[in-house]
Amino acid sequence: MVRVAYMSKMYAPTLKELPAEAEIASHKLSLRAGLIRKSASGIYSFLPLGYRVIKKIEDIVRDEMDAIGCQEVLLPIVQPAELWRESGRWDDYGPELARFNDRHEREFCLGPTHEEIITDMVKGEIRSYRNLPFTLYQINMKFRDEVRPRFGLLRGREFNMKDAYSFHTTQESLQEHYDQQAAAYGRICERLGLDYRPVDADSGQIGGDVSREFMALADAGEAELVYCDCGYGATTESLGEDFDPSIEHSCPKCGAPLKLVRGIEVSQVFQLGTKYSKVMGLTYQDENGVDQFPFMGCYGVGVSRSMAAVIEQSHDDDGIIWPVSIAPYQVMIIALSSDDEAFNYADSLAQQLVEKGVEIVVDDRDERAGVKFADADLLGFPLQVIVGKRGFEAGEIEVKIRKTGEKHVVALDDATTEIKQLLDRL
Repeated sequence: MVRVAYMSKMYAPTLKELPAEAEIASHKLSLRAGLIRKSASGIYSFLPLGYRVIKKIEDIVRDEMDAIGCQEVLLPIVQPAELWRESGRWDDYGPELARFNDRHEREFCLGPTHEEIITDMVKGEIRSYRNLPFTLYQINMKFRDEVRPRFGLLRGREFNMKDAYSFHTTQESLQEHYDQQAAAYGRICERLGLDYRPVDADSGQIGGDVSREFMALADAGEAELVYCDCGYGATTESLGEDFDPSIEHSCPKCGAPLKLVRGIEVSQVFQLGTKYSKVMGLTYQDENGVDQFPFMGCYGVGVSRSMAAVIEQSHDDDGIIWPVSIAPYQVMIIALSSDDEAFNYADSLAQQLVEKGVEIVVDDRDERAGVKFADADLLGFPLQVIVGKRGFEAGEIEVKIRKTGEKHVVALDDATTEIKQLLDRL
């Protein structure tokens, strides 16, 4: 049930002074706006406003995964070492894999990814080709012991991620679902309001021969990529030591000059083939009763990283500019007058908008107007509704669009309808 939220009762501590470690806009603004707080190097707590954003991104991801027939599960973060030894990655993964022993000296790790767990989970359950294909996904925390955590949520050690795993009888079936996942990832980026490019990429420690990353364009991105308006794109890493980004190269598809930019990896799709099914003994029986290894795919979305990428692309000197789709609240009503009649109107307007499905926060704090306006811009909700004494007495309120700064004067009696119409156009 949607309810009106009140700033006077909200745990949303904003900051004026920033830690010196906050180097980029998304890190600075996530701290300043009270979205996150640092618990340890590369590890953050999500405060109420930040967690609302995370949940909205998760809902978009779930919507797109469910639409292509994926089924949600929840896998353990703590994983036994024997599964990683079985896959060969216990030694290959390197120091990013956080390892520990329990009280019985059994070895475990904190999962940076879940190929081993998911393969082991379905082993013995897939008995026939009739059980395939299927795709399982989860949204869960991951841990990678980064040597140099930086940039807040963009390069953390603990992070929120959606990972999906598909199982198929043929390469053609895998390719079909891989394409479905890639299309869904494009829709996720669009629903998040990201300016992005899909690019050919290196599979890294996940493995497999085919991989594609979805990169949010940003100067703060750690990856370098080239792309063409015809749709071609690749990370410079995937092109090998012989691509020189300092000179112009031609697009291998259409011959036009490639554009060199930086980007933030927000999601990636992989074709794993039989890499994990073979080494971990995952089989099914085909039509002739012969044991076969299923083809696998792996598909990841960085949920917390996507939040940072949105902020990196969508902010100004005053604060965050949230797209409506993932804003913590869609409208902030700023009550400037302590007059009971004006405040009661602001509260009544909030209730009416809530009944229309709009997410509302009312700034009812006993603060100066300047403080309220500054916090409204910092927090970045798409619409600001100002209920002031003079305007109210004249039968008007002011509505400001955060993204453009455009202001509308609205009659009190028309406010609910006009605010909803403005919001729907954003």
